[in-house]
Amino acid sequence: MAKLPPDAPLVFARPDLLKAVERWRRHLAHERRLAAKTVEAYSRDVEQFLVFLASHLGGPPGVADVAELRVGDIRAFLAVRREAGAGSRTVARGIAGIRSLARYLERDGHANGAAFRAIRPPRSKRTLPRPLPPEAALRVADVKESLDEEPWIAARNAAIFALLYGCGLRISEALGLSRGEAPRSAADALRITGKGGKQRIVPVLPAVVAAIAAYLRLCPYQPGSSGPLFLGAEGGRLNPRIVQRTMAGLRPALGLPANATPHALRHSFATHLLASGGDLRSIQELLGHASLSTTQVYTDVDTDRLMAAYNAAHPRA
Repeated sequence: MAKLPPDAPLVFARPDLLKAVERWRRHLAHERRLAAKTVEAYSRDVEQFLVFLASHLGGPPGVADVAELRVGDIRAFLAVRREAGAGSRTVARGIAGIRSLARYLERDGHANGAAFRAIRPPRSKRTLPRPLPPEAALRVADVKESLDEEPWIAARNAAIFALLYGCGLRISEALGLSRGEAPRSAADALRITGKGGKQRIVPVLPAVVAAIAAYLRLCPYQPGSSGPLFLGAEGGRLNPRIVQRTMAGLRPALGLPANATPHALRHSFATHLLASGGDLRSIQELLGHASLSTTQVYTDVDTDRLMAAYNAAHPRA
Protein backbone atom coordinates (compact mmCIF):
# COMPACT_ATOMS: atom_id res chain seq x y z
CA MET A 1 0.00 0.00 0.00
CA ALA A 2 1.25 3.46 -0.83
CA LYS A 3 2.60 5.53 2.01
CA LEU A 4 2.32 9.28 2.16
CA PRO A 5 4.62 11.56 4.14
CA PRO A 6 2.92 13.32 7.10
CA ASP A 7 2.68 16.65 5.29
CA ALA A 8 1.51 15.27 1.94
CA PRO A 9 -1.82 16.63 0.66
CA LEU A 10 -4.74 14.23 0.51
CA VAL A 11 -5.28 13.48 -3.16
CA PHE A 12 -7.32 10.31 -2.82
CA ALA A 13 -10.63 11.90 -1.79
CA ARG A 14 -13.28 14.26 -3.13
CA PRO A 15 -13.28 17.89 -2.02
CA ASP A 16 -16.07 17.47 0.56
CA LEU A 17 -14.15 14.68 2.33
CA LEU A 18 -10.87 16.60 2.06
CA LYS A 19 -12.44 19.54 3.88
CA ALA A 20 -13.97 17.25 6.49
CA VAL A 21 -10.60 15.60 7.14
CA GLU A 22 -8.90 18.97 7.58
CA ARG A 23 -11.62 20.06 10.06
CA TRP A 24 -11.13 16.77 11.90
CA ARG A 25 -7.38 17.35 12.13
CA ARG A 26 -7.94 20.80 13.61
CA HIS A 27 -10.47 19.29 16.01
CA LEU A 28 -7.88 16.76 17.26
CA ALA A 29 -5.18 19.40 17.68
CA HIS A 30 -7.16 22.31 19.12
CA GLU A 31 -10.33 20.93 20.73
CA ARG A 32 -9.14 17.54 21.94
CA ARG A 33 -5.59 18.86 22.34
CA LEU A 34 -3.95 15.61 21.34
CA ALA A 35 -0.17 15.50 21.09
CA ALA A 36 1.24 16.56 17.72
CA LYS A 37 2.71 13.10 17.10
CA THR A 38 -0.68 11.50 17.80
CA VAL A 39 -2.40 13.81 15.33
CA GLU A 40 0.30 13.04 12.79
CA ALA A 41 -0.09 9.27 13.30
CA TYR A 42 -3.90 9.41 13.06
CA SER A 43 -3.64 11.53 9.92
CA ARG A 44 -1.29 9.02 8.34
CA ASP A 45 -3.68 6.17 9.15
CA VAL A 46 -6.61 8.02 7.58
CA GLU A 47 -4.55 8.84 4.49
CA GLN A 48 -3.75 5.14 4.07
CA PHE A 49 -7.45 4.36 4.50
CA LEU A 50 -8.37 6.82 1.75
CA VAL A 51 -5.72 5.35 -0.54
CA PHE A 52 -7.37 1.97 0.01
CA LEU A 53 -10.89 3.32 -0.53
CA ALA A 54 -9.91 4.96 -3.82
CA SER A 55 -8.90 1.52 -5.10
CA HIS A 56 -11.62 -0.41 -3.31
CA LEU A 57 -14.47 1.82 -4.56
CA GLY A 58 -13.01 2.54 -7.97
CA GLY A 59 -12.54 6.26 -7.46
CA PRO A 60 -11.82 8.98 -4.89
CA PRO A 61 -14.27 8.64 -1.95
CA GLY A 62 -16.51 11.40 -0.67
CA VAL A 63 -18.29 11.84 2.66
CA ALA A 64 -21.32 9.93 1.33
CA ASP A 65 -19.09 6.97 0.42
CA VAL A 66 -17.66 6.83 3.96
CA ALA A 67 -21.20 6.98 5.35
CA GLU A 68 -22.18 3.91 3.32
CA LEU A 69 -19.24 1.71 4.31
CA ARG A 70 -20.00 -1.66 5.84
CA VAL A 71 -18.04 -3.85 8.24
CA GLY A 72 -16.75 -5.93 5.33
CA ASP A 73 -15.21 -2.86 3.68
CA ILE A 74 -13.29 -1.97 6.82
CA ARG A 75 -12.15 -5.56 7.32
CA ALA A 76 -10.86 -5.58 3.75
CA PHE A 77 -8.73 -2.52 4.59
CA LEU A 78 -7.35 -4.25 7.69
CA ALA A 79 -6.53 -7.34 5.62
CA VAL A 80 -4.55 -5.20 3.19
CA ARG A 81 -2.65 -3.62 6.09
CA ARG A 82 -1.83 -7.06 7.46
CA GLU A 83 -0.60 -8.22 4.05
CA ALA A 84 1.64 -5.16 3.93
CA GLY A 85 3.32 -6.36 7.14
CA ALA A 86 1.60 -4.12 9.72
CA GLY A 87 1.72 -5.59 13.23
CA SER A 88 -1.12 -5.78 15.73
CA ARG A 89 -0.23 -2.50 17.41
CA THR A 90 -0.03 -0.64 14.11
CA VAL A 91 -3.36 -2.09 12.95
CA ALA A 92 -4.99 -1.26 16.29
CA ARG A 93 -3.79 2.34 16.07
CA GLY A 94 -5.05 2.50 12.48
CA ILE A 95 -8.50 1.44 13.67
CA ALA A 96 -8.37 4.14 16.34
CA GLY A 97 -7.53 6.76 13.70
CA ILE A 98 -10.29 5.93 11.26
CA ARG A 99 -12.78 5.50 14.13
CA SER A 100 -11.90 8.97 15.31
CA LEU A 101 -12.70 10.39 11.86
CA ALA A 102 -15.94 8.39 11.71
CA ARG A 103 -17.00 9.73 15.13
CA TYR A 104 -16.28 13.27 13.96
CA LEU A 105 -18.37 12.81 10.80
CA GLU A 106 -21.15 11.20 12.85
CA ARG A 107 -21.14 14.09 15.29
CA ASP A 108 -21.71 16.48 12.39
CA GLY A 109 -24.51 14.29 11.04
CA HIS A 110 -22.59 13.16 7.93
CA ALA A 111 -22.09 9.45 8.71
CA ASN A 112 -23.10 6.52 10.86
CA GLY A 113 -20.14 5.17 12.80
CA ALA A 114 -21.72 1.80 13.65
CA ALA A 115 -19.64 -0.17 11.14
CA PHE A 116 -16.41 1.32 12.54
CA ARG A 117 -17.44 0.60 16.12
CA ALA A 118 -18.21 -3.02 15.21
CA ILE A 119 -14.55 -3.68 14.33
CA ARG A 120 -12.54 -5.00 17.25
CA PRO A 121 -8.84 -4.14 17.24
CA PRO A 122 -6.44 -7.09 17.30
CA ARG A 123 -4.93 -8.02 20.61
CA SER A 124 -1.30 -7.18 20.88
CA LYS A 125 1.17 -8.58 23.34
CA ARG A 126 1.70 -6.02 26.05
CA THR A 127 5.33 -5.04 26.38
CA LEU A 128 6.51 -4.07 29.84
CA PRO A 129 8.69 -1.01 30.46
CA ARG A 130 12.37 -1.84 30.80
CA PRO A 131 13.78 0.20 33.68
CA LEU A 132 17.44 0.27 34.61
CA PRO A 133 18.67 -1.27 37.85
CA PRO A 134 18.90 1.42 40.57
CA GLU A 135 22.71 1.43 40.55
CA ALA A 136 22.80 1.89 36.76
CA ALA A 137 20.25 4.72 36.87
CA LEU A 138 22.28 6.46 39.56
CA ARG A 139 25.45 6.14 37.47
CA VAL A 140 23.70 7.93 34.62
CA ALA A 141 22.16 10.60 36.85
CA ASP A 142 25.57 11.28 38.44
CA VAL A 143 27.48 10.96 35.17
CA LYS A 144 30.90 12.63 35.13
CA GLU A 145 32.11 11.28 31.78
CA SER A 146 32.25 14.05 29.19
CA LEU A 147 32.86 11.87 26.10
CA ASP A 148 35.57 14.40 25.14
CA GLU A 149 32.97 17.18 25.13
CA GLU A 150 33.34 20.71 26.45
CA PRO A 151 32.76 20.94 30.23
CA TRP A 152 29.52 22.91 29.84
CA ILE A 153 28.10 20.29 27.45
CA ALA A 154 29.04 17.50 29.87
CA ALA A 155 27.32 19.47 32.66
CA ARG A 156 24.26 19.97 30.44
CA ASN A 157 24.00 16.25 29.76
CA ALA A 158 24.33 15.46 33.47
CA ALA A 159 21.55 17.96 34.28
CA ILE A 160 19.22 16.43 31.68
CA PHE A 161 19.78 12.87 32.90
CA ALA A 162 19.30 14.01 36.50
CA LEU A 163 15.96 15.56 35.50
CA LEU A 164 14.76 12.48 33.63
CA TYR A 165 15.53 10.12 36.50
CA GLY A 166 14.96 12.48 39.43
CA CYS A 167 11.64 13.90 38.17
CA GLY A 168 10.38 11.24 35.76
CA LEU A 169 10.12 13.67 32.85
CA ARG A 170 9.75 12.74 29.21
CA ILE A 171 12.69 13.97 27.16
CA SER A 172 10.41 16.42 25.31
CA GLU A 173 9.25 17.85 28.64
CA ALA A 174 12.80 18.35 29.90
CA LEU A 175 13.93 20.02 26.66
CA GLY A 176 10.78 22.14 26.62
CA LEU A 177 11.70 23.91 29.88
CA SER A 178 12.62 27.58 29.67
CA ARG A 179 15.54 29.21 31.47
CA GLY A 180 13.10 30.96 33.80
CA GLU A 181 11.54 27.64 34.82
CA ALA A 182 14.84 26.18 36.07
CA PRO A 183 14.51 25.24 39.76
CA ARG A 184 16.83 27.25 41.98
CA SER A 185 16.26 25.35 45.23
CA ALA A 186 14.76 22.09 46.47
CA ALA A 187 11.75 24.13 47.63
CA ASP A 188 10.89 24.84 44.00
CA ALA A 189 8.68 22.57 41.92
CA LEU A 190 8.32 22.19 38.19
CA ARG A 191 5.02 22.86 36.44
CA ILE A 192 5.12 20.48 33.51
CA THR A 193 2.76 20.50 30.52
CA GLY A 194 2.67 16.95 29.19
CA LYS A 195 0.72 15.04 26.57
CA GLY A 196 -2.62 16.51 25.62
CA GLY A 197 -1.81 19.76 27.43
CA LYS A 198 -2.20 18.04 30.81
CA GLN A 199 -0.35 19.94 33.54
CA ARG A 200 1.24 18.50 36.66
CA ILE A 201 3.44 19.65 39.52
CA VAL A 202 6.69 17.71 40.01
CA PRO A 203 8.93 18.16 43.08
CA VAL A 204 12.66 18.57 42.50
CA LEU A 205 15.40 16.77 44.41
CA PRO A 206 18.43 18.74 45.72
CA ALA A 207 20.72 16.66 43.46
CA VAL A 208 18.73 17.78 40.42
CA VAL A 209 18.89 21.43 41.51
CA ALA A 210 22.67 21.12 41.96
CA ALA A 211 23.13 19.53 38.52
CA ILE A 212 21.12 22.29 36.81
CA ALA A 213 23.00 25.00 38.74
CA ALA A 214 26.34 23.52 37.66
CA TYR A 215 25.21 23.54 34.03
CA LEU A 216 23.97 27.16 34.22
CA ARG A 217 27.29 28.30 35.72
CA LEU A 218 29.24 26.81 32.82
CA CYS A 219 26.84 27.52 29.94
CA PRO A 220 28.36 30.22 27.68
CA TYR A 221 24.97 31.37 26.35
CA GLN A 222 22.44 33.60 28.07
CA PRO A 223 19.16 33.32 26.14
CA GLY A 224 17.03 35.12 28.74
CA SER A 225 14.32 33.75 31.02
CA SER A 226 11.98 32.90 28.13
CA GLY A 227 14.69 31.10 26.15
CA PRO A 228 15.22 27.34 26.32
CA LEU A 229 16.96 25.95 29.38
CA PHE A 230 18.96 23.33 27.49
CA LEU A 231 20.97 24.54 24.52
CA GLY A 232 22.89 22.91 21.71
CA ALA A 233 26.54 23.55 20.91
CA GLU A 234 25.64 26.59 18.77
CA GLY A 235 23.21 28.13 21.24
CA GLY A 236 19.90 26.92 19.79
CA ARG A 237 17.32 24.68 21.44
CA LEU A 238 18.78 21.23 22.04
CA ASN A 239 17.63 18.45 19.70
CA PRO A 240 16.46 15.28 21.51
CA ARG A 241 18.49 13.18 19.09
CA ILE A 242 21.65 14.65 20.63
CA VAL A 243 20.55 13.41 24.06
CA GLN A 244 19.79 9.95 22.67
CA ARG A 245 23.19 9.76 20.96
CA THR A 246 24.90 10.88 24.16
CA MET A 247 23.22 8.09 26.11
CA ALA A 248 24.27 5.58 23.44
CA GLY A 249 27.87 6.76 23.83
CA LEU A 250 27.72 6.42 27.61
CA ARG A 251 26.57 2.79 27.54
CA PRO A 252 30.03 1.27 27.05
CA ALA A 253 31.69 3.89 29.26
CA LEU A 254 29.38 3.14 32.20
CA GLY A 255 28.75 -0.53 31.51
CA LEU A 256 25.05 0.08 30.91
CA PRO A 257 22.64 -2.45 29.38
CA ALA A 258 21.33 -2.08 25.83
CA ASN A 259 17.96 -0.80 27.09
CA ALA A 260 19.64 2.26 28.64
CA THR A 261 17.86 5.09 26.81
CA PRO A 262 16.72 8.51 28.01
CA HIS A 263 13.14 7.22 28.27
CA ALA A 264 14.32 4.24 30.34
CA LEU A 265 15.22 6.77 33.04
CA ARG A 266 11.53 7.76 33.26
CA HIS A 267 10.60 4.08 33.55
CA SER A 268 13.25 3.70 36.24
CA PHE A 269 11.85 6.67 38.17
CA ALA A 270 8.41 5.06 38.34
CA THR A 271 9.58 1.50 39.01
CA HIS A 272 12.02 2.46 41.75
CA LEU A 273 9.42 4.66 43.47
CA LEU A 274 6.93 1.81 43.42
CA ALA A 275 9.50 -0.71 44.70
CA SER A 276 10.25 1.65 47.61
CA GLY A 277 6.61 1.79 48.66
CA GLY A 278 5.38 4.70 46.53
CA ASP A 279 1.62 5.07 46.14
CA LEU A 280 0.39 4.16 42.65
CA ARG A 281 -1.98 7.13 42.43
CA SER A 282 0.79 9.54 43.40
CA ILE A 283 3.12 8.01 40.80
CA GLN A 284 0.36 8.47 38.22
CA GLU A 285 0.22 12.18 39.06
CA LEU A 286 4.01 12.55 38.96
CA LEU A 287 4.19 10.87 35.54
CA GLY A 288 1.23 12.81 34.13
CA HIS A 289 -0.71 9.72 33.06
CA ALA A 290 -4.34 10.42 32.23
CA SER A 291 -5.39 6.90 33.25
CA LEU A 292 -4.33 4.86 36.26
CA SER A 293 -4.28 1.75 34.05
CA THR A 294 -1.29 3.24 32.20
CA THR A 295 0.63 3.52 35.47
CA GLN A 296 -0.39 0.06 36.64
CA VAL A 297 1.95 -1.51 34.08
CA TYR A 298 4.77 -0.70 36.52
CA THR A 299 3.23 -3.06 39.09
CA ASP A 300 3.81 -5.87 36.58
CA VAL A 301 7.43 -4.81 36.21
CA ASP A 302 7.92 -4.84 39.97
CA THR A 303 6.24 -8.24 40.27
CA ASP A 304 8.56 -9.64 37.60
CA ARG A 305 11.59 -8.38 39.52
CA LEU A 306 10.24 -9.83 42.75
CA MET A 307 9.63 -13.25 41.18
CA ALA A 308 13.08 -13.22 39.53
CA ALA A 309 14.70 -12.56 42.92
CA TYR A 310 12.56 -15.27 44.53
CA ASN A 311 13.47 -17.85 41.90
CA ALA A 312 17.15 -16.99 42.14
CA ALA A 313 17.38 -17.02 45.94
CA HIS A 314 14.80 -19.40 47.42
CA PRO A 315 16.22 -22.88 48.19
CA ARG A 316 13.05 -24.61 47.00
CA ALA A 317 12.55 -22.46 43.89
